[in-house]
Amino acid sequence: MLEFRRRTLLQSAAVAPLAGLLGSSLFPQRAMADDSVLYGELDPQAQRGGSLTVGSLIEPPSMDIYHQAGEAVNFIAVLMYQTLVYADPSGTAHPLLAESWEISPDATTYTFNLRQGVTFHTGEPFEAEDVKYSLDYQRNPENGTIGARDFADIAQVDVLDTHVVRVTLQGPNSAFLITLAHRNASPIPRGWYDRPNARALLNSTSVGTGPFRLAEFQPNSYIRMERNPDYWQPGLPHLDEIIVNFIPNSAGMLVAVRNGRVDMAVLVRPQDALQLEGEEGLTVQRSISLNQKSLDLDCTYGPLTDERVRQAIALLIDRDAVMQAGIAGYGQVLGTMVPGMQDRWGVPLDQLPNQTVDVDLARTLLTEAGHADGFDIDLTTIIGYEWMEPAALALVEQLAAGGIRANINRVDLGTWLSNFRSRQMGFTLNDWGTPPDPNILFYRHFHKQPEGADFRNWNDDIASDLLDRGRAALTFEERRALYDAFQLRLAESVPTVMMFGADHLIVVSNRVKNHRMHPIGWHFGLVKTWLEA
Repeated sequence: MLEFRRRTLLQSAAVAPLAGLLGSSLFPQRAMADDSVLYGELDPQAQRGGSLTVGSLIEPPSMDIYHQAGEAVNFIAVLMYQTLVYADPSGTAHPLLAESWEISPDATTYTFNLRQGVTFHTGEPFEAEDVKYSLDYQRNPENGTIGARDFADIAQVDVLDTHVVRVTLQGPNSAFLITLAHRNASPIPRGWYDRPNARALLNSTSVGTGPFRLAEFQPNSYIRMERNPDYWQPGLPHLDEIIVNFIPNSAGMLVAVRNGRVDMAVLVRPQDALQLEGEEGLTVQRSISLNQKSLDLDCTYGPLTDERVRQAIALLIDRDAVMQAGIAGYGQVLGTMVPGMQDRWGVPLDQLPNQTVDVDLARTLLTEAGHADGFDIDLTTIIGYEWMEPAALALVEQLAAGGIRANINRVDLGTWLSNFRSRQMGFTLNDWGTPPDPNILFYRHFHKQPEGADFRNWNDDIASDLLDRGRAALTFEERRALYDAFQLRLAESVPTVMMFGADHLIVVSNRVKNHRMHPIGWHFGLVKTWLEA
């Protein structure tokens, strides 16, 4: 069975280059700004003013966006920091801080014409020198940034004029524009990190160009952002301020929503959505996501070094049952692609190996790997991610059917992030989202070092080659064939089990108008949200 899967994988990879003959270029070589598409639709009835309070179960350890990983930062950083490019919910790239761009025919040279009249929150003008500094700092591995590998294929950045910058890549990268849409690529004032205590200062001041600026960050309590009076988009944002209250658990969040302490909250427990459905004065919004709840397997951790053990684990997992336990079914069972990208980029689940429960085969694989009596292993969860506890309990029961005795190890987010960045993940639940492109979803996480971060220590030559070719391909058809082959390899070797993607569940007060959640789960929509008086 496994040999058949390998043959299928290699056949898929072999035909991939031919597909490029059938397609056309993925993107136009020129783009001009259309500000109406940024941050969602504008409501002509919008009113100015008001303070919006948002409830959050997770808190960022710091607001240093260049060095701090984790979705807790991503959720709100996009309100204070902007990028050259904005990716709309469909994955189309639009000029944001860039007013327009031109791309060379071989997709290795990008020339950006920047918006004029834009200032940072520090009062300094936004110019091409700032873009060069930011990209050069971000891509320098000595600086320890989270995006160093995302921009490692940049050969050089040249300032052509005060508001014109050219980025030259070492080779074609079909996802480069969408990569520039990630908050890692947010320009900051040139020389910022040369200043004393620059990283610590970012907990008390923001240095972006966004519609809101940081006013206060009180750890274990709240973050307050205030309207940027010098923001470059006329009439935006509508709100005067946004306060993000950190609430320790979902029970407390329900109380806060019902008594009006918060106007809006992301619900991580579907039972909370059920309780709030139909409640007077509140509306529950549900939408598809680019998120995944995964089980990650460090390929250098104990018995997980053996591919047969990882395959056995995948064969023991009933993903739908775990999803029911974790989020009561408010989502989508995954194979190797996040929900919002499945139709365009995902291999159908019934065409992927190791997707259905097969306890007998799992036990056979464990026996072949020398674990006929099973083994003990720690399963790590993150405190504050409430779906993880019931999901972990379901996994413990399922793994036990194959003789794997899992012990739940609960850690705080800071500890987990430290282990993640040092590639000491062990056997852990994970929760992460992606901009809508497979290169960004897969490359940094799964490509072997030094080009990728390879957080799970997979070090797989076949997968890395497919990812390199997928990044370089310039037609959709060629990319799709290569990423199909990569997903087959991912499902066969199992450095991760993408169990399910949760729908976005947002409860809002009926005073909150024109709110839409971007599929990525970051709060872009609050730029055009307003409060009814």
